[in-house]
Amino acid sequence: MDPDLVVLLAVATVWLTAGVVADGLPQLDSPRAMRRRTTWLLGLTVTGLAATATLGLAALVASGPTVADRAPLAVVLPAIPATAVALSTVRRLRRLRAGAGAFAAAPDAPVPPALRAGAAHPMIALPLQVAGLVALPALLSATPLVPAAAPALTGLALTVGLATVSTIGVRHALRHNRLAEGSITVRPSARATSARSTGVLHV
Repeated sequence: MDPDLVVLLAVATVWLTAGVVADGLPQLDSPRAMRRRTTWLLGLTVTGLAATATLGLAALVASGPTVADRAPLAVVLPAIPATAVALSTVRRLRRLRAGAGAFAAAPDAPVPPALRAGAAHPMIALPLQVAGLVALPALLSATPLVPAAAPALTGLALTVGLATVSTIGVRHALRHNRLAEGSITVRPSARATSARSTGVLHV
């Protein structure tokens, strides 16, 4: 098998696995489990970024024909969500791991609502899942299974991909908003508290 295809297959596998792991973060029932799962996710994310960078670097320095020559989208497509992962997801995962670690000393403590809402932030799971999704057509375009010139298939794949990404993004946004609302504690203002204590309510 072409070494470039092996790297592309590894990229797709890592991103898809990371997307599945990230999707389950808000469902964990203890800070210790969240910290452990976030550590695994950081490892997968760094591996995916390294594999994606290796693919692009190989296309630049290789002297012979590469997968980038046969199918440029195979290199370009995975690089776009990988950039979002590097700029946003990694930073949020590190903050989430630190927050979970602060509560991990108490094994029976539940996951704080704010921490659960942070784990459900769209910019954690969405870029990883998009990276996994775009790696699949990129992998197919680099194999003989798909003709090199197939504009109809390309247009259909882009339409389906955009619809899928939009659906996933809306789902993550709704889940994050629901968990974020549950983490907000409404406290009465000092003026209202003082008014109740004196039996006077100002309207």
